[in-house]
Amino acid sequence: MIRRLFFFLFLIAAVLTACTDNDSFSSSSGNRLSMEEDTISFDTLFSTVPSSTRTFWIHNHSSDGIRIRTARLERGTQSGYRVNVDGTYLDPVGTDFEVRKGDSLLVFVEVTTHETYSDSPQLIEDNLLLTLESGVEQRVNLRAFSWDALKFEKLTISRDTLIESRVPIIIYKSIEVDSDVTLTIRNTTFYFHDGAGIDVCGQLVADSCLFRGDRLDRMFDYLPYDRISGQWEGIYIASSSKGNILNNCEIRNAVDALVCDSTTLQLTQTVIHNSSGAGLSARHSKVTLSYCQLTNTYGDCLLLEGCDAVVDHCTLGQFYPFSANRGYALHFFNTTQPLKLRCTNTLATGYADDVVLGEAKDTTVVYDLYFANCLLRTDSVAASERFERNLWETPKDSVQGKQHFRVIDEENLYYDFTIDSISPAYSRSIGRIFQPE
Repeated sequence: MIRRLFFFLFLIAAVLTACTDNDSFSSSSGNRLSMEEDTISFDTLFSTVPSSTRTFWIHNHSSDGIRIRTARLERGTQSGYRVNVDGTYLDPVGTDFEVRKGDSLLVFVEVTTHETYSDSPQLIEDNLLLTLESGVEQRVNLRAFSWDALKFEKLTISRDTLIESRVPIIIYKSIEVDSDVTLTIRNTTFYFHDGAGIDVCGQLVADSCLFRGDRLDRMFDYLPYDRISGQWEGIYIASSSKGNILNNCEIRNAVDALVCDSTTLQLTQTVIHNSSGAGLSARHSKVTLSYCQLTNTYGDCLLLEGCDAVVDHCTLGQFYPFSANRGYALHFFNTTQPLKLRCTNTLATGYADDVVLGEAKDTTVVYDLYFANCLLRTDSVAASERFERNLWETPKDSVQGKQHFRVIDEENLYYDFTIDSISPAYSRSIGRIFQPE
């Protein structure tokens, strides 16, 4: 019993000694805090839209504790930054923080920037100032670029309308184009919130436009949200719509990027990339694609159901990174409606051994195909009047799959589908298939 009592007293003494050491504070100007980062940089932000939260640590590596007399933002409440230090919100100043030796404080930073009244992103800067008990002042720089944008919950187009905007447009719910009216869009970037999309019952004519999700921040330091699929719903074109044209446009990180049913659609020099559903899904429609890129979709990059379709000088690349159960680069079949497909000067490749699937689901309905000067990763078909001068890619080829392209960076999810000069698709009549810069 006595032995246990002495052991218990020894533990108490050790704990008290440790606490005494840890509670030793110094006001020496030589003792400084170590910042995990001396600059906290946010990605480009839309003005008046709150940012995500950034965090960083403040460490005390000295042999004594350090007291912070005040923590404040240099510009007070003027810059739009909000800071929480170790659970204390700076409103606008926090006082009397203690950092024992070997200990740390966690700092949270957010920002909601004001409008800058400029067409281009503007730097919004502030400094977190820490004044130590010694009088030494340490700082962490806070930086963000603020971009003014037009914001709409829901945009209903009930008469012929032209949209051309130098500043981006954010859509939180939907754009709806009524029947018998035309929405014309030029030189405009649309940012769609989660769940938002475009429903076209009339006509959509777009030239030099970008359609993408509204997340400008990053999932990880190396990974922008813009490289993650499924950020918004996509574009749906209804059967009441006719004469839809997209030229020099880009649709990226949607769910089903572009869906059309019993309508007409023409795509020229247009990119559809990184969809968590289909790239272009067309049913009972007349579709023309020229110099287009359809890549990286969980569903099929190009799905044609009972369509009359022309595909010329296109890149169909199925390298969707988030699932091994991805669809085909090119998938086509007849339904109760005939299928007519003319595919020329086109590259269709991907990870799988076979990325092209054609099906005659109804033998009583027309199933009319023509492939010429294409490079296709699928089982070869004997030359005939329907298949002329094609190359049939196999997993044994010296150049195959992702080797056709300039950059396929699977780790950072960065892709440049420009045809590399070593690719047979480059040296044949396919030539330089259109790619975005």
